[in-house]
Formats: sequence, structure tokens, C-alpha cells
Amino acid sequence: MAGRAVGVFAISVAAEMTSLQIQNLRVYERRGLVDPDRTAGGTRLYSEDDIDRLHRIRELLTAGLNLAGIAAVLELEVENARLREQVARLRAR
Repeated sequence: MAGRAVGVFAISVAAEMTSLQIQNLRVYERRGLVDPDRTAGGTRLYSEDDIDRLHRIRELLTAGLNLAGIAAVLELEVENARLREQVARLRAR
């Protein structure tokens, strides 16, 4: 679903959609937790996938994780999804 990965939401809209502060979204980007698209002028544009990731970050913050822990969890979740896809492909053979 390439459409979900295309940045369309300005930072203020993304903040409102996720109930997070704009400053926090900038911090999450600096920490590598989210990577929004940029316009030629440098404006951040968040995709639906980015919004989902921000919701997940908020959930993990609520659970008491710090940003380093969240980075580790998100990385493991991506790896887990990749491995599940690989297993599914191997089973389909």
C-alpha cells in the first residue's frame, strides 16, 4: 500500500491526530523514531504509516518506556514483521 507511505499531513495535523505535541514530534524525528517526508521547502509531511507509528509511540510512552526503549521495541516489531513474511513465503512453497 504505497499510498499509506506518502506524506500528506502537516506537522500540526499529525500532532492533532495523535494527541501529541508538535515539539515531541520533532524530538521523535531527531531520535529516528519517525521519518516524515519533506517538501522542497523543508515542510514535514506525515503519512498514514507515520501516524500509525506515532500512535504506537504514544502507546509505548503510556506503558512507561523511554525513547531508547521505544526505539528498540519499534525495531524489533519491524524485524518480527519481516520474519513473519519470510516464514509465510517459505510455507507457501
